[in-house]
Amino acid sequence: MRATPLAASRKKRLELDSDLDAECPTRKQARNQPRPCLPPCLLPRSPTPDPDPAPAEAPVSRLGPYVLLQPEEGGRAFRALHCPTSTEYTCKVYPAREALAVQEPYARLPPHEHVARPADVLVRSQLLYAFFPRPWGDMHSLVRRRRRLPEPEAAGLFRQMATALAHCHQNGLVLRDLKLRRFVFTDPERTKLALENLEDAFVLTGPDDSLWDKHACPAYVGPEILSSQASYSGKAADVWSLGVALFTMLAGHYPFQDTAPALLFGKIRRGAFALPEGLSARASCLVRCLLRREPAERLTAEGILLHPWLREDPPPLAPSQYHLWEADQVVPDGPGPEEAEEEGDREVALYG
Repeated sequence: MRATPLAASRKKRLELDSDLDAECPTRKQARNQPRPCLPPCLLPRSPTPDPDPAPAEAPVSRLGPYVLLQPEEGGRAFRALHCPTSTEYTCKVYPAREALAVQEPYARLPPHEHVARPADVLVRSQLLYAFFPRPWGDMHSLVRRRRRLPEPEAAGLFRQMATALAHCHQNGLVLRDLKLRRFVFTDPERTKLALENLEDAFVLTGPDDSLWDKHACPAYVGPEILSSQASYSGKAADVWSLGVALFTMLAGHYPFQDTAPALLFGKIRRGAFALPEGLSARASCLVRCLLRREPAERLTAEGILLHPWLREDPPPLAPSQYHLWEADQVVPDGPGPEEAEEEGDREVALYG
């Protein structure tokens, strides 16, 4: 049974933007050169195909008790101030005709601490305004600034990300466009994460999670989406994207990188990657359990939470490895493509 998209008029196609971050190129470098910092996601939001485009800016600055401040994300979101309490929110703007599609995933999904929900929704004229709690940054920015995270910290944060995904899958939602940037911090200490919203989510109408539309952020796209098959498992594709996020948290760079789209997608199809040095056996096992080329061989979202790396505290890092976690440390290049392919052939068994 086919899934129902959150908003068909806002679908994104799988395509790359040629405007790369000049400060963080992704082309391969010699091993003795430093690893470039984490580049931004290469896929922009595609313009809506609907003849009535999404609003470039809100027509009013005052909405009931709220005042809209400067725009963000090209005018689709605004900083907003709730005047009675002086509380800041992020206001997402949608065409009013999409109100049912926008609110359907939240109606399906029971409240959960790791999935953000709109605190208020207002409809004015032909626009819908959804007010979300203001985050304290996102995971992509943290990893880009820190290069890579120590295992104890990464495990604590990743456990929350996996919990959010499992909650969505258990209640019939496939997230699709899953990436680090979509997980935001809900506390100033940056220890608590939540999925920022349910945009691009598919609401399943039965047990079959097969999807037909193929769009995603290139760095996070699964090999099955790049294949010639007409459909693919939406839940398994989410798990692959979460595996890319975990690898990036532990390594400070994406597992598959290249400036040429054809070469990037070729690497993803092969599924060969090199794990960073100093990674524990349990962390390595979990990464490999998620980044398997065959979707049926990957862990489920619920199974991720049962993995020993998340069920127990990771072992402390050896003193000799502490220098790898310094904020100004650039991660060195790992094994080359040939070594990566050989290493990828050595299977790591699933935990018991």
